[in-house]
Amino acid sequence: MLLHLANFLSQYQSVFQVVNYLTLRVILSALTSLMLCLWLGPWMIRRLVEGQIGQSVRDDGPQSHLSKAGTPTMGGAMIILAIAISTLLWGDLTNLYVWVVLGVTIGFGAIGWVDDYRKVVEKNPRGLPARWKYFWQSVVGLGAAVLLYLTASTPVETSLLVPLFKEVALPLGVFYIVLTYFVIVGSSNAVNLTDGLDGLAIMPTVLVAMGLSVFAYASGNTVFAEYLHIPFIAGTGELAVFCATIAGAGLGFLWFNTYPAQVFMGDVGALALGAALGVVAVIVRQEIVLFIMGGIFVMETISVILQVGSYKLTGRRIFRMAPLHHHYELKGWPEPRVIVRFWIITVVLVLLGLATLKIR
Repeated sequence: MLLHLANFLSQYQSVFQVVNYLTLRVILSALTSLMLCLWLGPWMIRRLVEGQIGQSVRDDGPQSHLSKAGTPTMGGAMIILAIAISTLLWGDLTNLYVWVVLGVTIGFGAIGWVDDYRKVVEKNPRGLPARWKYFWQSVVGLGAAVLLYLTASTPVETSLLVPLFKEVALPLGVFYIVLTYFVIVGSSNAVNLTDGLDGLAIMPTVLVAMGLSVFAYASGNTVFAEYLHIPFIAGTGELAVFCATIAGAGLGFLWFNTYPAQVFMGDVGALALGAALGVVAVIVRQEIVLFIMGGIFVMETISVILQVGSYKLTGRRIFRMAPLHHHYELKGWPEPRVIVRFWIITVVLVLLGLATLKIR
C-alpha cells in the first residue's frame, strides 16, 4: 500500500523513490510488525484474561506445567494481525505471491482459531475434530497448490531443487501439487506439535523465516540468483518482506511468551505460522532446505510418529512422553534449558541451510 503511494508521490518529490528499495521495505516491515505486537500485546492479554480464555493443561504431563493452567491462549491472533497489516503496508500488492502467502496464513489461522475457541471458550476438550481440522487444512493447502501450479510460468517453478547441486532440478509435473500440499500441511502441524513450551516454537519460526527471507531475496534478484547458481523466479523477492513480518511479529510475541509465558499463541498462531513457512519454501523452491532449517519441527513430528507407532505395534513407548521436548523435561531438564538448547540447534540448522547457497 505504502509502496504504491510512494510511487505516486515520487512524481512530485523524488525522495519517495527510496521506498522502492526492497531491503528498506524488509527492514521497515519487520519493525512495523514488531511494534504492532508490542502495542497489541498488553491489550490482548487483558482481553483474554477478562474473557477467561485460558490454557488447559494435561495432568499426565510434566508436573511443572500444572501452574500454567489458565494462562491466556489464542495470542497467535495478534501475530497474524501484525503480519497481515505490515505486509499490506510494505508489500507489493500487485504481486500474486503476496496474496497467496497471506491467504494461506489467514486460512490456517482461522482453522486454529475455531479449534482454540471450542477448547477454551466452549470447554470442548476435543476442539475441532481431527478429521475436520485436516479437511479444512487440505482445502486451503490444495487450493494454494493448485493456484501456484496453474500460474507457474517457467518449468523451474514446478521442479524440485536439490541443494548442493547447481543443475539438479527434478520436474514434478502435476505431482508438484501433491508435494506442495504435504509441505504446507506438514509444516503447519509440525510447528503446532512443537508449540508446547514457553517460546519454544516462536523463536525457531523467527529464525527459519529469516533464513527463508534470504532465499526469497536472492531468487527474486537476477544478479544474485546467477551468482549463487539458483533459479531466478520473478516476484519472489517480495516474500522477503513477508518473511520479515513473521520475524518481527514473532519477536514481538516472544516479549510476552518468553518463560514464564504471559500468553500462549494457541493453534491459531502455530498452524498459521507453520503453513506460512511451508508456502514460502514452496514458492522459492527450497522445500529440502526448509526440512534442514526446520529440523527441530521435523524431530518433534517424528518423535510423535515413532511414539504412536511403537505403542500401537508393541505396546511400548520409545520416549517418556512425546513430543520430544516433553521427553527431556521428564528426564529432569528444566524447561528453560530445553527451550534454549532447541533454539541453539535451530541457529545451527539455519546456518547449514544458508550454507547450501554457496556450496554447489
